[in-house]
Amino acid sequence: MKFPRCSGILLHFTSLPGRQGIGDLGPSAYEFADFLSAAGQKLWQVLPLNPTGYADSPYQCFSAFAGNPLLVSVERLRDQGLIQASDLDMTQAPPFPEDFVDYGPVIEFKMAALRRAAQVFFADGSRADRAAFDRFCESARPWLDDYALFMACKDAHQGITWTSWDPQIGKRVPKAVGEW
Repeated sequence: MKFPRCSGILLHFTSLPGRQGIGDLGPSAYEFADFLSAAGQKLWQVLPLNPTGYADSPYQCFSAFAGNPLLVSVERLRDQGLIQASDLDMTQAPPFPEDFVDYGPVIEFKMAALRRAAQVFFADGSRADRAAFDRFCESARPWLDDYALFMACKDAHQGITWTSWDPQIGKRVPKAVGEW
């Protein structure tokens, strides 16, 4: 396949400006895409968009298929009614640096907002949205169940490497997998 000569830019979503200490797939991404178009740019290359692992590197991901939850726009969740404006009260947020991502506070702040959004979704989500969610879970089952199990175990073990977990779950002994 031949492509005409063109130009673009490499910029990961996390490098976009973001009120919660990190860029995401929210308004800044759309503004940047509009800027690229107005500037005559044809390509926007990004780094992997998967959930980051050790040292928050986009090249050390916990899944080749899952998306990074830090890239979810909490503003869009607010616009959809899944979180309240008070959940985004920046006076209650840690002081995020403007020139780099401090992942510790970002993860704590954004994951708390995402958990609240999930609670609202599962309690009050529309039938159509819940059906779409169920269809996604079913279509992603080949990787999603194992990924969810792994992340739940990792969380329960305070983030330590899986080789330090209970050996039964680390070895995926069926009884242990069923219990988890």
